[in-house]
Amino acid sequence: MRVVSLVPSLTEAVARTRPEVLVGATDWCTHPADLDVPRVGGSKYPDLERVLDLRPDLVLLNVEENRREDAGALTAAGIPVRVTYPRTVPQALTELADLLAALGVPEEPGWLVAARRAWSALPPPDPAVGRRAVVPVWRRPWVVLGSDTFAGDVLHRLGVTNLYATDPDRYPRPDLADLRGRRPDLVVLPDEPYLFTADDGPQAFPGVPCALVSGRHLTWYGPSLAQAPAVLADQLARPVTSP
Repeated sequence: MRVVSLVPSLTEAVARTRPEVLVGATDWCTHPADLDVPRVGGSKYPDLERVLDLRPDLVLLNVEENRREDAGALTAAGIPVRVTYPRTVPQALTELADLLAALGVPEEPGWLVAARRAWSALPPPDPAVGRRAVVPVWRRPWVVLGSDTFAGDVLHRLGVTNLYATDPDRYPRPDLADLRGRRPDLVVLPDEPYLFTADDGPQAFPGVPCALVSGRHLTWYGPSLAQAPAVLADQLARPVTSP
């Protein structure tokens, strides 16, 4: 089998489990660090000619990462695609297990077993003690996590209540006044897709604790899920506050 992955987290999952089948990945597929396969451009705008030149038996896609028209073009060219769309941690674990089984992996790899164990060990979230947060994923314009997102479920399981979780949009675009007006206890600032840093982000929320977190552990569903609860809990517990 020959697999091209256009989803960084799935690239890592395949590379860690059945590396011999992975024949192509995007420029944004940064894990494992020693990944050495042909690159086919970005997730949103892959070079489909390069994908086809790799003669894949399967291309891995995601509803959020990739465009419907690219999936359609690959299908029209006779290339089977597998489209993922997890919105919760349990869905992500199930989709990963199903994918690996489809790739001929006889049993769940250690990283997936560890991920199941890490998330099942968390106590149920207690809304009475949870932190009320806004979670920007972009600025200029501001874009935040809204309803029904994987990252939102990750944070919920870690005791963080997303103040936009009931918004009709999955990724609302509120202005800064609205963000501040929600009066969050915490602002969660991941380092991807927008690279928020201590010098770029907290200054927009003076006096409000801002947790700088790993975007990979917040949004990727793959081997990083095994470490995500511990990594994110530590980062959420060490916010910075801009005067």
